[in-house]
Amino acid sequence: MNQDWDDRVTAAWASFDDYPQERAAEFRAVIDALVDELPEGSPLGLFEQACSWDSTGHSDRAVPLYREALARGLSDVSGYRGRRAKIQLSSSLRNIGRAQEGVELLTPELNAPSDELDDAVRATLALCLSSLGRDREGLSLVLGALAPHLPRYQRSMAAYARALVTD
Repeated sequence: MNQDWDDRVTAAWASFDDYPQERAAEFRAVIDALVDELPEGSPLGLFEQACSWDSTGHSDRAVPLYREALARGLSDVSGYRGRRAKIQLSSSLRNIGRAQEGVELLTPELNAPSDELDDAVRATLALCLSSLGRDREGLSLVLGALAPHLPRYQRSMAAYARALVTD
């Protein structure tokens, strides 16, 4: 990967809304053409293809690609994309009825080094938990993620979030 390739991938994703659902295959072809520039089996390519399938409504097609990207070392190549893959894979697993696998994949991310994806981890994990009937745990995660962003009531919302799982 180089900056030019990365910039072109970013530009492709910026054009995503230009492709209505009936043109989803065209968007995936744009991503596939970029992936073709990478070595065969590149974890970056697998990740981008997974994203393109996922974003066009095919979680079932995205899951094996996310898994393969992670297995081929995506997190070593790009820690940020690796974390995104875990979030997106968990969401896709939930979408195809395998929310427990999503919980197992994302729970360790609660203790990962903090970054801008922390709230997305919590939100996606909350959805997975809710799909398993564990709504109080999910709500606790969401309130805990929201609390620091509030102009007031941060302390009380954080306390309510903790109480949801300790009561």
